[in-house]
Amino acid sequence: MTSVHHDRLQFSTRRQFLNSAGQFSLGAIAMQAMQAEASPSPAVINPLAPRQPQFAAKAKRVIYLHMSGGPPHLDLFDYKPALVKHSGEDCPDSILKGRTFAFTTGVPKLMGTPRTFAKYGQSGITMSDAMPNFHRVADEMCVIKSMHTDQFNHAPAELLLFTGHERQGRPSMGSWVTYGLGTENQDLPGFVVLISSGVQPSGGQGCWGSGFIPSVYQGVQCRSKGDPVLYVSDPAGMDRAMRRRTLDALKDLNELQSKELGHPETVTRIAQYELAYRMQTSVPEIMDITQEPKKVLEDYGATPGEASFANNCLLARRLVEQGVRFVHLFDWGWDFHGTSAASGIGDGLTEKMRQTDKPVVALLKDLRQRGLLEDTIIVWGGEFGRTPFREGRTAKSEILGRDHYPDCYSLFVAGGGFKSGFEYGSTDELGFKVAENGVHVHDLQATIMHLLGFDHERLIYRFQGRDYRLTDVSGRVVKELLA
Repeated sequence: MTSVHHDRLQFSTRRQFLNSAGQFSLGAIAMQAMQAEASPSPAVINPLAPRQPQFAAKAKRVIYLHMSGGPPHLDLFDYKPALVKHSGEDCPDSILKGRTFAFTTGVPKLMGTPRTFAKYGQSGITMSDAMPNFHRVADEMCVIKSMHTDQFNHAPAELLLFTGHERQGRPSMGSWVTYGLGTENQDLPGFVVLISSGVQPSGGQGCWGSGFIPSVYQGVQCRSKGDPVLYVSDPAGMDRAMRRRTLDALKDLNELQSKELGHPETVTRIAQYELAYRMQTSVPEIMDITQEPKKVLEDYGATPGEASFANNCLLARRLVEQGVRFVHLFDWGWDFHGTSAASGIGDGLTEKMRQTDKPVVALLKDLRQRGLLEDTIIVWGGEFGRTPFREGRTAKSEILGRDHYPDCYSLFVAGGGFKSGFEYGSTDELGFKVAENGVHVHDLQATIMHLLGFDHERLIYRFQGRDYRLTDVSGRVVKELLA
């Protein structure tokens, strides 16, 4: 049997097989009975067509601001006076016993924060001096102080957070959202990815991949400098009219293959080619921040023509304003081990927050002013937290740093149906474990999907004989976080 013939049989449905058995076969009789059912639905014709959620939603879209590397929550949101009091003492054996850390062995020293903490806003949200601009939007923030995960290395922790599984191959959160909702603007992708600091996340493209669901739902990586999307421009020697004729010919061939084999990726290929053609005019216009007023650029700290986190925050607002469902920003540089001045929780953290908290605050205020924050979910955080003790490799250094820590950390959410000016959960007095109201990464995923109008246990995709979902086999909606 030839490989081509084998592939053809492999992708044939039972209906196609029975129909090919002859005009007067059982298949022909069955096909006549099911002719109406065989008509393609709008979702098959256009897999990105807008769709209604399973129930009334509070949110329509998500902007996920991922601080890749793991921000030091004990120096940002989770103040521990007892840890400061016992700073420099040996870490208790009861806490270390049986534990493995990424870069720390032996008995490390407890390390209280060098930062100064206070309460901000009418709601009294606890924050450190490392993020002065965040102080101004305390009453917009819902700070979760009891996050926890299962992974203590970057790549598996990011994959678990964004795909529900620590290994490559599962659909990402943004892909599940566009699979469930489609997109509101047919000239733009439903899911856009923006990367700053010049480094991709440790989890790689799997953080925005579509896994085993059709690839039309994967994230489209855009750039804030140069061509917005690689290879979207016309090739050398081909004008737009010629490209249109080429795509028409490819569409005809793909439609023939789709009718013959019925493979879902063929429909995806047609949709992707057509979207890429439409993006040639729509994406450059959306990505051109020179159209923004000078005051807006100043508020974000954005500079046209540059690649920066500030530019990406402004682009995120422009994208959701035009109907993009999920915008994912990745910013590398939050791995505060203290192995260099830039990765220390003193001047290094101050500088990193200086680069990022201003545009985040501008984004929140801009969305609020435009009436978008109430139905846009904002998430800010990393893939795990940092240890309450000194990173082992820097024990004798003047630069303070912390190791990876999965057992508890903080992040904040805002808008989209979350409570505002609210702190949830707590850790023990030294910051080693969740004391109350723990929120696992699967719980965060379930809660986000709930606000978008989906039961996370019912938004599924069948693959290899099993139903899959974003939250794997876990997750609960944390109703205490909901407004």
